[in-house]
Amino acid sequence: MGIVYAISANKGGVGKTSFVTNLAAAIVLKKPKARVLIVDTDAQGNAALAFGKTPKSFENTIYEVMAGGESIEAVRINLMDRLDLVPSNVDMDFLDFDVLTNQDRYKRPFNLLQEPLERIRAQYDYIFIDTPPAMGLVAGNVLVAADRVIVPFAPETFAVAGIVRVLEAINDFKEKQNSALQIDGMVGMMVDSRTVLHSEMLAQARKYCHENGYHLYETIIPRSIRFAASTAYEGKPAVLSDSDNHIVAAYFKLMTEVLEHGEKRTQIG
Repeated sequence: MGIVYAISANKGGVGKTSFVTNLAAAIVLKKPKARVLIVDTDAQGNAALAFGKTPKSFENTIYEVMAGGESIEAVRINLMDRLDLVPSNVDMDFLDFDVLTNQDRYKRPFNLLQEPLERIRAQYDYIFIDTPPAMGLVAGNVLVAADRVIVPFAPETFAVAGIVRVLEAINDFKEKQNSALQIDGMVGMMVDSRTVLHSEMLAQARKYCHENGYHLYETIIPRSIRFAASTAYEGKPAVLSDSDNHIVAAYFKLMTEVLEHGEKRTQIG
């Protein structure tokens, strides 16, 4: 039975989609039997772009699954051997409105993703859900469907305040809708360790996590143009186009850490 990870942040521009797509591809490369599914719920559709696909070209997306009752099997696309994607596009911008104006139809508004995901869950070992950068209806559906949450953040000014806000929102939602949800940890993205600001913000994040019982992954993803360039020019995540590069190698190290940490938590609880 596949483990469902929600990748959640309360703002854009923190490398959330880069995390999802590179981590998923790294697992497929390094774990020869692993089957992985990416579910994009962000209206920008950047997960498809990371693999050279155009979001506007999809007739059926996660919107049809959540709003129209379509099956995931009917909308998913294959990206490479053992890696599939449920794409998203701008249609997802209308999901909140559709649900709020059709409450007789959507009697369980936070279960629009959980049920279709459960039907295909056994087909995968890992499922990663890329969430929109806001704690609304869509993010709520993701948190109901997920087993675990990972929170990526960029160590800019007010980074810790942002972490606190998203964790408070997740914990509040967990208490009301999904008590089994686990917060697996936080991960530093787009880090320039040469700058005093980033070093200080990482230290503050580490202190906050330690004092409040949250896990902060030791591996950080450095700021580098390689990640964006790989998507723009190669049409694939950097772990697929430049896997031997020492900067890109951080994703393979992070992959190992994420999976090992997850296995430990499974054994404990």
